[in-house]
Amino acid sequence: MTTLNDLSSCIAQFDPNAMPVHGAQAIVRQWATPVATTERVALRSALNRVLAENIASPIDVPAHDNSAMDGYAFDGAVLATLAGNAPPEGEPLLTLRVAGQAFAGHPFEHAIAAGECVRIMTGAAMPSGCDTVVPQEFVTRGQNERISFEAQRFARGANCRHAGEDLAKGQSALQTGRVLRASDLGLLASLGIGEVTVRRRLRVAFMSTGDELRSIGEPLPTGCVYDSNRYTLFAMLERLNVDTLDLGVVRDEPAALEAALRSAAESADVVLTSGGVSVGEADFTRKMLQTFGDVAFWSLAMRPGRPLAFGRIWSGGRSGEGRPALFFGLPGNPVAVMVTFYQIVREALVAMSGAESQAPLLIAASSTQPLGKRAGRTEFLRGVATRGPDGRWRVAPTRSQSSGVLSSMSEANCFIVLAHDRTDVDTGEAVDIMPFDGLI
Repeated sequence: MTTLNDLSSCIAQFDPNAMPVHGAQAIVRQWATPVATTERVALRSALNRVLAENIASPIDVPAHDNSAMDGYAFDGAVLATLAGNAPPEGEPLLTLRVAGQAFAGHPFEHAIAAGECVRIMTGAAMPSGCDTVVPQEFVTRGQNERISFEAQRFARGANCRHAGEDLAKGQSALQTGRVLRASDLGLLASLGIGEVTVRRRLRVAFMSTGDELRSIGEPLPTGCVYDSNRYTLFAMLERLNVDTLDLGVVRDEPAALEAALRSAAESADVVLTSGGVSVGEADFTRKMLQTFGDVAFWSLAMRPGRPLAFGRIWSGGRSGEGRPALFFGLPGNPVAVMVTFYQIVREALVAMSGAESQAPLLIAASSTQPLGKRAGRTEFLRGVATRGPDGRWRVAPTRSQSSGVLSSMSEANCFIVLAHDRTDVDTGEAVDIMPFDGLI
């Protein structure tokens, strides 16, 4: 198990108290315990929920041998009798009499005789004694309900889908921890399963702190700004399908902040704040944590997002009393909020939801310009990635990399990830990019 002492050798050069990103991620994973409560929900309410049971197929899928084509079903054994018997003028022709027809949901229920076939449609059950289908476009229809085709084109078993070919009865269909997608709901429906057991949604409370913040619709005095962080946090949390509790803006007053944090811990599994975790005189959040919580780290060796407090708070007002909740004190700058959420917070929320962990997608791209970088911190630049005519990815940083310029996040389509020990990047040198698609 990873401890703070184990990570002490990795402390960054920029700040003796700054935790490397990979070390912070390890601690967060250690503290993120999945919710234990489960519930039974109808299939149409299960999209994006975390499956809490292993599901085995109760039936064969498909349930019976069926045709993969519109055509004619017959006993493929007859093909062997024609092998090597090609007439001098061309391919050997197989002529069969049509004994009936089979449609999806309306099978042909009689036995066929030698030299017979059945007109069949895609998805229809294969008639007894038939194991091969010739597509209708390869068939010549003759008189007296007879068809002919070049037998050498087909092998026995062609165009036949077998029972259990997709899933055999008793075979594992879905595993616990899966975030159910549209295709999964279709799969479960094909098995006749109408309800599944899922984990309770994670409950996340969030708030902004600062006397300078105003909500949308309020007057904007000199020196004040509209609060954007709660809107970005809300949107990012919605993508994770958690239950959210918006606690609004909390002023820079110790009593108000303590009351808000304790109330949030009482009702939520995770509490997020933005602002109030740096070293300013009005930054009370870190002091509060030390009073009625446990602090794992409060500074990261990353840019943007150095001031980030992580730990646990208790609703009882003192450490160990009342109900606990994980706490993330995010920076106040809007870009830093988004970067720290995706690099530190998101993985914890996924783990606490009980979902399987999936590492973010990283793609190699060449930098279109030099990038300055000192070893000792991980940097996440906003970038615009394009794919050239040669099929290779290229990336350029956005015009501004200030952590206060939120428009740069809208302009970008990826993060340029410069690892902890990396130094300057030359034009054309490879870097890792983390696409926003599917993330933000």
